[in-house]
Amino acid sequence: MPAAPSCSHQSVRLPWLSFVALTVFSISQLSAGLQLDLDDAASIKAATSQVAYDMMKYYDGNLTGRIPGNLPDPYYWWQCGAMFGSLLDYYFYTGDGQYNDLVTQGMLHQVGPNNDYMTPNQTKTTGNDDQGFWAMSALSAAEQRFPNPPEDKPQWLALAQAVFNTQALRWDTQFCGGGLRWQVFTFNTGYDYKNTISNGVFFNIAARLAKYTGNQTYADWADKVWDWTNDVGFIQDYHFFDGAHTTLNCNDTNRVQWTYNAGVYMLGAANMYNFTGGSAKWRERLDNIFNQTSMFYTPNPPNVMQEQACEPYGTCNTDNFSFKAYLARWMAASTKVAPYMYDGVMEKIRASAAAAALQCSGGASGTLCGIKWSDGAKYDGTTGVGQQMSALEVMQSLLISRVAAPVTQDTGGISKGDPSAGSAGTFDPSLPQDTIERKDRVGAGILTTLVLVSGIGSTWWMIA
Repeated sequence: MPAAPSCSHQSVRLPWLSFVALTVFSISQLSAGLQLDLDDAASIKAATSQVAYDMMKYYDGNLTGRIPGNLPDPYYWWQCGAMFGSLLDYYFYTGDGQYNDLVTQGMLHQVGPNNDYMTPNQTKTTGNDDQGFWAMSALSAAEQRFPNPPEDKPQWLALAQAVFNTQALRWDTQFCGGGLRWQVFTFNTGYDYKNTISNGVFFNIAARLAKYTGNQTYADWADKVWDWTNDVGFIQDYHFFDGAHTTLNCNDTNRVQWTYNAGVYMLGAANMYNFTGGSAKWRERLDNIFNQTSMFYTPNPPNVMQEQACEPYGTCNTDNFSFKAYLARWMAASTKVAPYMYDGVMEKIRASAAAAALQCSGGASGTLCGIKWSDGAKYDGTTGVGQQMSALEVMQSLLISRVAAPVTQDTGGISKGDPSAGSAGTFDPSLPQDTIERKDRVGAGILTTLVLVSGIGSTWWMIA
């Protein structure tokens, strides 16, 4: 990789309104962090180049003897797929393709024997959400016209379709009237849990496949997932709660709220709004989702994104650190399929990007990003892939108006699909649940009720 540009301890150039929004930060704080002019593409590209470079210091899958598509401990498999999604966005927004070969290598290495991201060496960490994060990255590659894999390899669109097909087969009506379980395999802790992120990822993929292919079947599934998520009580007044247990017929809703749950449904709803020609139903849903995300922004400084369930309390874990990346990613992407959202979304993105740039002031380089953006250049002392990914996504989202809308198979798409892909990856969710427990699994849909009651107060996660 090229040497990192020297970006530490330089002033942040902000438009006047953004500066006013961040007056809570002292003059001394404004002298640290990454240089970022919110209205200058060259400045944004330079800042995101630094953030991406610092993020990729954690990745060793391209080194001799290591496994492509894996991050080292403590990162779970899903987060590498999510990181590749950020790198796909990075290339799409900036045109800097220095990581493209690495992304293609890693995403193809992890497809599994049936080309559906069911990788045998990840059975102990495979949730429906985990598999789905890889599929969403593949779908982004198709939508963004990312270079196709070699012809003898699985193609981006077909990979997303394969994951959709495997998950449709897992739709479980035996408990809770439908829905996907969190875990795929009976021997994993969490198999008895149905969560919002697993179903939200499935909804997201279905909606985007409907728009990309024009196939009504995908749209019908998106409607079905939305209706079930709402009916089971995981969506209440457009608050997205974490999930519930099949053993209690999903009557024990865990009311923790994460940014990425709102985000994954937002982009799905935006695609359904587009697919249906701007239907009033989907616009109402989309507007209400966006309005309720106000809970994920600080009042002072205003409009700065935070992971409200853990960030104010210093309790975020390795997975949580990355969640803001996905809300930023999906909010920005929503504006390309529902353009009327642009002004409202960018108000949040601009304030959050400015604050994130200030927080990227840690480490020996003075450029490592923390997660508590509301603290400005008062570095919070945390480092990791999630922190870098979150900062990268919110900063590069500043460029959303400078890129084209996602393509479809009728508007310039180049990725080959296979509607029957994934048929070999069947799984019967009605099989009896194994009693084997795995204590060390805390995947992308983290924090079941068991975890929540283990001494962590939960009242601040809930709404009345």
